[in-house]
Amino acid sequence: MIKTGNILLQTGSENLDDLWKQGRLVEVEITDLSDTGDGVGRFGERVVFVPDTVVGDRIWARLLRVKPQYGFGKLHEIITPSAHRTRPGCIVADKCGGCQWQHINYEYQLEAKRNLVIQALERIGGISAPPVDGVLAGDSALGYRNKSTYPVGLSSTLKVQAGYFQKGSHQIVNLNQCPIQDARLNPMLAGVKQDIQERGWRIYNEKHHRGQVRYLSLRIGRRTGEMLLTLVVKDWDLPGIEAQAQEWLKRYPQLVGVSLNRNPDRTNANFGAETRCIAGKPFLREKFADLEFQIRPDTFFQVNTEVAELLLKEIIGQLNFQGNEVLVDAYSGIGTMSLPLAKLVQQVIGLEVQREAVEQAEANAILNGISNANFQVGEVENLLPQLLVTPDIVLLDPPRKGCDRAVLHSLLQIQPSQIVYVSCKPPTLARDLKILCAGGYRLVRVQPADFFPQTAHVECAAFLVKE
Repeated sequence: MIKTGNILLQTGSENLDDLWKQGRLVEVEITDLSDTGDGVGRFGERVVFVPDTVVGDRIWARLLRVKPQYGFGKLHEIITPSAHRTRPGCIVADKCGGCQWQHINYEYQLEAKRNLVIQALERIGGISAPPVDGVLAGDSALGYRNKSTYPVGLSSTLKVQAGYFQKGSHQIVNLNQCPIQDARLNPMLAGVKQDIQERGWRIYNEKHHRGQVRYLSLRIGRRTGEMLLTLVVKDWDLPGIEAQAQEWLKRYPQLVGVSLNRNPDRTNANFGAETRCIAGKPFLREKFADLEFQIRPDTFFQVNTEVAELLLKEIIGQLNFQGNEVLVDAYSGIGTMSLPLAKLVQQVIGLEVQREAVEQAEANAILNGISNANFQVGEVENLLPQLLVTPDIVLLDPPRKGCDRAVLHSLLQIQPSQIVYVSCKPPTLARDLKILCAGGYRLVRVQPADFFPQTAHVECAAFLVKE
C-alpha cells in the first residue's frame, strides 16, 4: 500500500477488508446507474453507490456507510472523467437535491433511463428480453416544469430563503431561479421571497413546529401562460395577505390567482387538505391534447406538459381504437387521460379516490362538451369489481407504490382484452407486470417517456394483451 496525502493506493498485496471501513478513500470505476440516480461501481467484490457520478468515471470515493457486501460513498475526486460527463446547467447542481443528473449529457440520460426500465423488468419482473422502446423526449431538457414547490426557510442572517433541499439534508439551497422550471416563473420566485421578508411573516420551523409560511408553490399553463401562486401555511392567520395578493396580481400580468393552502400537520407532505383562493381565480387554464383543462393549485397534473402529450399519442396509436370500446381509467385524477380518450371510444369510466379530483374531471368534461365520460369516487380496488359493464381496455396510472394486489386480482377476474399500465417507478411496474403476465397477459411493448429530465425518474406505458 502506498499513501499519497490522504489517499491509499492499492498495490495488490493488501487485504481489501482492511480498506472497507467508514471514512476510507477507495478507487472505483462506475459501471452502472441505480434507479435512485447514483453511480454504481465495485471495490473488490463489494458494490459501492456514489452520487454525482456516471458510467465511465474512474474516481476516488470516500466511504460514508459500509455493509458487508455493499457501501455508500461520496465523490472525492475524479481520476478519469466519463465521456458522458458534461458541465451542469445550474450553478448549484452539486448541492441542490432537485436534480441528480445535471452532470450527465442528455443523450446518455435517455439511454440510462431505458436501461433502468429493462433492468427492472428483467430482475424484478422476470421478463426475458423485454420489448422496451427508446425514451420519448421533448424539445428541451431544461425549462420544462410547469409546477415547482419550494420549502421556505431562514438563513443564518434571518433572510428568507426558498429552494430545494440540499442533497441528503433539510438544509435549503436558496434559489432565485431554477433552470428546470418554466423560465416565466423565475421572476416570481425571487420577488415573492422579498415580499415575504418585508411583510415580516413568520417562517415555519419544522423542528419546533412553529411559524407560518412553509412552502411557496408556482404553477403555469405552458400553452396559456396563466400562472398561480400559492403559499402553504400552518394556519390561515397571515396578516396583510389580501392586500399583498392584489399587489402580486398587478405586478405579474400572467398571474391569475393567489391562494393559501393550510397544512397544520407535522409532515413532509407539501400540501394540506384545504386550499382557499385569496385573489383572482382558484384555477388556471391549460390546453392539453386539444382540450381545455382547469387546473387548481393542488391538482395533480403531469409536470411536463409536452412529453405527457407525446406519451398520450403513443397510447392512442398503440390501442388502435375502433370507436365501440368501453375504457376504464383507474386512478383517473382530473381526467387528463380519460377526457382525450373519450373522443375515441364509446364510453369512459374514471375511477378516482379523491372527490375533489372527480369534481374537477366532471367540470372539465362539461367544459369540453364530453358526455360519454363517467367518473366514480372511491378506492380502485373497491370500485373495479363492482363495474356493471365489462371493459375492453383498462388504463392503470397508479401512484409510485404501484397497484394494490386486489386491483391486479380484479383485473385477472375481469380479463379486459387490453391493459395499459402507466408508471413512474419501474420497480413497482415490474412487480405488477409479473403478476399480470402470470395471469394470462402478454407484454407486447413498453414505451418510456422522459417526464423528468436531469433526474433519474422515468415514466413508462406498458401495453399488455390477453393471451
